[in-house]
Amino acid sequence: MASKIPATVITGFLGVGKTTLVQHLLANANGKRLALIINEFGDLGVDGDIVKGCGIEGCEDGDVLELSNGCICCTVAEDFIPAMEMLLARAEPPDHIVIETSGLALPQPLVQAFNWPEIRNRVTVDGVITVVDSAAVRDGRFAHDEAAIDAQRQGDDMLDHETPLSELFADQLACADMIILNKTDLLSAQEASALEARLKGGARVGVQFVKARMGAVSPATLLGLGVGAERDMAARHAHHHHHGEAHEHDHDDFESFQVELGAIADVDAFVARIKQVIIKHDILRLKGFAQVAGKPMRLVVQAVGPRVDHYFDRPLTAPEQGKTALVVIGQAGLDKAAIEQRLRG
Repeated sequence: MASKIPATVITGFLGVGKTTLVQHLLANANGKRLALIINEFGDLGVDGDIVKGCGIEGCEDGDVLELSNGCICCTVAEDFIPAMEMLLARAEPPDHIVIETSGLALPQPLVQAFNWPEIRNRVTVDGVITVVDSAAVRDGRFAHDEAAIDAQRQGDDMLDHETPLSELFADQLACADMIILNKTDLLSAQEASALEARLKGGARVGVQFVKARMGAVSPATLLGLGVGAERDMAARHAHHHHHGEAHEHDHDDFESFQVELGAIADVDAFVARIKQVIIKHDILRLKGFAQVAGKPMRLVVQAVGPRVDHYFDRPLTAPEQGKTALVVIGQAGLDKAAIEQRLRG
């Protein structure tokens, strides 16, 4: 029988740098056929489009599957297994499958899903990679903006587990075969070493720690661990024991909506407007794409709290000409008209 196709699971909270890690992985794949499964949140497939639009040779749209119906560990049968079967049924299956989970996904149920009869003889978990926002954890948080994670939680109608962030973080550490301490450029060498020593207490013995900035970790480090994690579930103790039980959620606390604009005239002025509207209206997260008048490249915009990141990622397509599309996430009661008017300038 042919050897199993390896799959790498990448987990971590919203904003820790998972997508940046995946982009770097694609850019340095050196001819390896990679397929991606991305568990997206929001009205726009922003993370998927960022990866698809990276302009990297060999990264075709068909190699990126987005699961947007909710937290991946809660939709295993409906979404994840069919997506895996689709990849495995290709005439030329991928050399390696990379799965970027939602920041809310419990890693243990997802790894356990690789034992499902439909896929267990064809694919194996090469390793579980947990990405950590080093600066946030140093400062006593689990991510740069925990309120944005709560908004993500409330916006996922398919979520069937109400796990405290502390327990979810503990599960991410306990399930990991490798822990990426990302954003270590924001820490001193002593702080990074102290953080690693502290997190080792929640990880399994022998788990590798890798310090990184901007998700720059070589494929040789991330891929080829050969762990077979699905055969080792007993060692990956989960702190959350009630997955699959029904829970009541109040989904009225947060909301998201999409704003469509025309081309923008000035990037700096546009970013300044975004920062002002985020502060004035207490917006938790904003993300999307824009065209800058006279520029052939698409502008990616991602904001977590008042921090706004933006960069050009690829040439605009014909349907994108003259268009800007943003997703706004915040607490219920957002003044949509005022926000849109302010973004229009």
